[in-house]
Amino acid sequence: METIDSVRINFNPDQLIILNLCLAFIMFGVALDLKPGNFRELLRQPKAAIVGLSSQLLLLPLLTLGLVALFQPPPSLALGMLLVSVCPGGNVSNFAVHLGGGNVALSVLLTSVSTLAATITMPLLFILLMPLVPGGKLFRQSVEVPLWDMVWTIVQLILVPLFVGMFVNSRFPRFTAAIRKPVRLLSLLIFAGFVVVAVMSNFEHLQRYLHLIFFIVLVHNAVALFSGYGLALLNRLSRYDARAIALETGIQNSGLALIIIFNFYNGLGGMAIIAAWWGVWHLISAASVAFLWNRRKLAVGIE
Repeated sequence: METIDSVRINFNPDQLIILNLCLAFIMFGVALDLKPGNFRELLRQPKAAIVGLSSQLLLLPLLTLGLVALFQPPPSLALGMLLVSVCPGGNVSNFAVHLGGGNVALSVLLTSVSTLAATITMPLLFILLMPLVPGGKLFRQSVEVPLWDMVWTIVQLILVPLFVGMFVNSRFPRFTAAIRKPVRLLSLLIFAGFVVVAVMSNFEHLQRYLHLIFFIVLVHNAVALFSGYGLALLNRLSRYDARAIALETGIQNSGLALIIIFNFYNGLGGMAIIAAWWGVWHLISAASVAFLWNRRKLAVGIE
C-alpha cells in the first residue's frame, strides 16, 4: 500500500507558472496597502512588532518541532508542518484582524515585515530546522534544495511584486485608490481558487489521509493562535494588540508553502496535503475566532 511519504502530486510547468503568477499578483495587492510609514512605525514603537515577529518567526517553528515530537507524524507531514510554520503571515490576516476588533495597523506592519523578511527567514529556518525533524534528513538528501535557489524564487514571487505595488501606491495614489478594492477582491478570489485547486488536485489523497492530518492541523493552528495571544499578554501588551498578534501567527501564507513544495520538493504528497488543508482550515479558524471577538467587543466594549 502506498504510504503518504511516497505520494507525489505532479504539476506540469504551465500549471506552476500560473500558480507563481497568482501568488505574485496577490503580493502586489497586499503592497497597495503599504507605505514607508508602515516600516518607520517599527522603529517608533517597536515592542508590539518585535513580540509579533518573535511569535511568528521563532516561537511557532519551535512549538511546531514540539508538536512533531509529540504526534510523531510521517516525515513528509512533519516537513509540511515545519514549512507552513516558517511562512510569513497570510494575505487575509489583515481582514481577519479588522473583523476581530484587533490592531489593524500592527497587523499590516507584521504582514509586511514578515513577508519581506521571508526572503531570508523562510529558507534559512526551514533548511536549518529540517534535520531536527525525524526522517527529515532522508528527504533533504533525496531532494537537495540550494538555499540561494529558494531565496531567488521568493525574491521573484514576494519582493518584486511588493516593491512594484509600493511604488504604484507611492507614485500614483489616485490610481491606487481606484484599483485597491477590485484588486483586493480579485486577490481573495485568486487565493480561494488557489486553495481549491490545491485541494482538488489532492482530493483523492486528502480523502485517504484526512484521518492523519485533520487533528494535526487543528491542533497546530490552535497552538499558533493561542501562543501568539499568550506571548503578547505575557509581554504586557493590550488585548487589542494581542488579537492582531494571535491572528498573524495563526494565518500563514500556505499558498507560498505550496509553491515551494511544487518547485523544490516534486509535489511531495504529505507536505502538499498539509499545506493545502492548512490553507482551508486557517480560514475557518481565523474567521471563527474573529467573529467571536467581534461579538465580545460589541457585548462588553473591549478595545
